[in-house]
Amino acid sequence: MKLSKVIIVALLLSSACKEEILEVDPVTEYLSDNFYQTEEQVFSALIAAYDPVAWSMAYGQWISPVMFGEIRSDNSNAGGDPSDSDQPAWQELDDFRETNTNTILQPIYERNYTGIFRANLVILKTDLTTANVQRFQAEAKFLRAYYHFELFRHFGPSPIIDRILTPDDINESRNTMTEMMDFITTDLKEAIDVLPSTLSDSETGRASRATAQALLGKVYLYWADLDNDDAAKFDLAAQYLGEVVNSGQFQLVDDYNELFAYGSKNTVESVFEAQHSNLWSSDWGWFEGIEGNGIVQLCGIRGLCESHPDYAPGWGFMMPTAGLYDHFLSDDTYRRDAAVLSVASLESDVAGMGCATAVDVTQLNPNDFEGYFQGKYANYLAYNGNNVNGGDPNLTKDPNTHIIRYADVLLMLAESLHRGSGSDTEALTHIDMVRERAAGPGDNTGSFTTGQQLMTQQGWNLQDLIWYERRAELAGEGDRWYDLVRSGRATSSLFTDALRSGNFVDGQSTWIPVSLDETTVAPSITTYPESNLFQ
Repeated sequence: MKLSKVIIVALLLSSACKEEILEVDPVTEYLSDNFYQTEEQVFSALIAAYDPVAWSMAYGQWISPVMFGEIRSDNSNAGGDPSDSDQPAWQELDDFRETNTNTILQPIYERNYTGIFRANLVILKTDLTTANVQRFQAEAKFLRAYYHFELFRHFGPSPIIDRILTPDDINESRNTMTEMMDFITTDLKEAIDVLPSTLSDSETGRASRATAQALLGKVYLYWADLDNDDAAKFDLAAQYLGEVVNSGQFQLVDDYNELFAYGSKNTVESVFEAQHSNLWSSDWGWFEGIEGNGIVQLCGIRGLCESHPDYAPGWGFMMPTAGLYDHFLSDDTYRRDAAVLSVASLESDVAGMGCATAVDVTQLNPNDFEGYFQGKYANYLAYNGNNVNGGDPNLTKDPNTHIIRYADVLLMLAESLHRGSGSDTEALTHIDMVRERAAGPGDNTGSFTTGQQLMTQQGWNLQDLIWYERRAELAGEGDRWYDLVRSGRATSSLFTDALRSGNFVDGQSTWIPVSLDETTVAPSITTYPESNLFQ
């Protein structure tokens, strides 16, 4: 090391007399030291902070939170081609075989810390104090909270980053759950105090006060569950989720299918959506620059008959399980058929169209295919020609990604009321709003099975009803795994099929490991969170 330092000093001294070598014009107009000086510049930095929210691919890997929440859970299998080696990192995560060399771990980690870094730039790098900049900084605090929460949901208690890191700050340590949740909730409360109550049409996709309230309610719900069913935290969740409901800004879309129809974006039910676009040229050379929703092609129907009137073939990932299909009760076919496409229904779609069969099952992963395909991010034929500015047509399919829907808010509020000190009667009112819509379009008052009636029929308590509704309502949208983890239901007893049996390690598999790449340069980060951090 001494020799290296001597060489460096010598090189610097030898060039010191050549001042012209050091006086180089910047290669760009702005550097970090002279940016963030106008509202336009701060706003540009804010848009950059929003960008990772919509990443379905990054650093050479598919990293969609929707895929993770479904494939990791009992809702879906990884899928892919018949070799069972297609996307091996996802196969490992599906079967709980991952180690700290799994290639998806680091991209998920970097996606969220990239977002945090960009949010911190907006919060910390400007001296402007205008009303607009204060709003931009409130949005950045919302985003900083969102990314920290995503890290927690994947890796458990993780390092809190509330400053601009330097090269000397690389070896950070995990914070405790309480420290993380305190930090996240503080950011969200400060954001709520500043964010506008409504958004103009040109501001669609950005965070409003209700967006931050909904996320704060979700954070408290998660925290309460993991903190020994803390009733006071459930009450805080109910408080903030109730404010979203009482704002009157949202309502359930009458037809459940419209939420996932081609071209449907930012409906009256949308509380927070990742925004996707087909206006940018997308290719495989810049994963983080892909503005489309990558999972549409990836999770489309592999081996599909080319004559199908609605769908184009896809690559066959995120295949629903028979367990998910069977979860839906006999009067809940409307939600089931939106989330899960059966081979039988596909056969009827192509009858008389010259196809020997609707799906060539020889193209599918035989270990993962159980007769079903996902339907909420369908690979519609209408996406053909969507690459208006060039690029790979597989990467310019652009449905938005639902992060928080109003139905989710209603169900979270019902759960918070029930598990806190709230009213079960009020909780059932919110559940019945979701159940009435689930019966189909139009006014189903008097004709749908109420939550109370369903509990009587099935011998359920109210919490059983809530778990049923959350899985049925949000199937295929990525919430299932996180619900299982926070409630302590993600255990080895749940994953007993041939591929998973014996692989789930209770107390460890609820979290994914931090990658070897990260722990090598930051040895203070443990691969898995230690149990004492959940305090």
